[in-house]
Amino acid sequence: MIKRKIDSTLARFFKDNNHALLVTGARQVGKTYSIRQFGNTNYECFLELNFADNPTAAQAIVKATNANDLLMRLSLLSNKPLIAKKTLIFFDEVQECPEIITAIKFLVEDGRYSYILSGSLLGVDLNNIRSLPVGYMSIIEMFPLDYEEFMTALGIRADIIETIKKCWTQKTAIDEFVHEKLMQIYRLYLIVGGMPAVVQSYLDNSDLYQVMEVQSSIIEMYKKDISKYDPKHKLYIEEIYELIAPELNAKNKRFVLKKLNEKAKFSRLENSFLWLKDAGVAIPVYNVDEPKSPLVLSRTRNLFKLFLSDVGLLAQQYADGIQLKLLNGDESINYGSIYENFIAQELHAHGFNLYYFNSKKQGEVDFLIEKNGKVIPLEIKSGKDYERHRALRNIISNSDYDIDNAYVFCNSNVSIDGNITYMPIYMAMFLKKGSSGSINYTIDLSQII
Repeated sequence: MIKRKIDSTLARFFKDNNHALLVTGARQVGKTYSIRQFGNTNYECFLELNFADNPTAAQAIVKATNANDLLMRLSLLSNKPLIAKKTLIFFDEVQECPEIITAIKFLVEDGRYSYILSGSLLGVDLNNIRSLPVGYMSIIEMFPLDYEEFMTALGIRADIIETIKKCWTQKTAIDEFVHEKLMQIYRLYLIVGGMPAVVQSYLDNSDLYQVMEVQSSIIEMYKKDISKYDPKHKLYIEEIYELIAPELNAKNKRFVLKKLNEKAKFSRLENSFLWLKDAGVAIPVYNVDEPKSPLVLSRTRNLFKLFLSDVGLLAQQYADGIQLKLLNGDESINYGSIYENFIAQELHAHGFNLYYFNSKKQGEVDFLIEKNGKVIPLEIKSGKDYERHRALRNIISNSDYDIDNAYVFCNSNVSIDGNITYMPIYMAMFLKKGSSGSINYTIDLSQII
């Protein structure tokens, strides 16, 4: 069984909350499996209703006239008695019965059972649901395995990961033998990626050809989703999806609309890009006019890079043989797009909004993120020239931008040069958003009340 971070997230949520939880995320990221494992492990009674496999259940929900009627129907749909305060009810594929999302308010108010919901393409379908039960349902997004989860799945012990984290925190070099082993694991992750079925295939037989077959089937499944869920725009969406890999391999990696159509306009295609984002299939990284906080204020919505949600699926779409060259560390190939996709996937899973900066005068910086109110620029280097980054030094030296430090993620060990820290690429797993904490503020109203 692959251990996922969402396991502890679910445990904390249902310990501290009495409302429902909706788990979103792309197909094949492991939502149903993780929820099923959690329910069977932590509740005396676990009821799973899949509205795609059981349309009768969807019809029964729709016909309910009130909360008591709905609960009675749920009880009849169960093949076991529901135990008050000890039952978790899992509604899966809820896009086939959106009424259950609007009805969850009444179930939560009843208070007898706990509820968790999930489904396919919910990021897309939620836009079509008129009334979300605010205050009665929380939403979290699930992603493919991040690098730390992948290491754990391979059997890397927690104490080793803690030792690596200590080097990240203290900015000290890792033992060279350990560093080389971690780089081998990192290169393997670039090939396998984080889709649970793909990871499990590798764990079962270590056969990369079988890994690629599973990846191909997931890619085909995504293409079927496109034609099924958005028939009006399916041709553009599929074409955009297929262009992500070659566009990332282009010089500036920016998505160029003319590759779709010489007369293409972003306003006409925006919904197609949003579909891929909302479906969890692609990660947009937007250009900003200035590397100043808050970055969202200078975002240019029609200038962006598109990354795939899983780096293994990206590697699968490149030329035959790149997987073995990656494993062997073949330096004759430019791995820039794959390295950057790894960073985009990792930081996206850690909750960061991603941007990049490009200026004719100052150059281009691969990624910009915000942490604790400060902008942090990131450069990603897959080759030996990792100390060459004119744009990074330009924006750091510009006092208008108020940038304290920057990271260069590369193949080399930890080192520091002024306010630029060079980190092994795999250490991006420790770059996470800090806790927001609390802000206490009181105002003296004694003179006016």
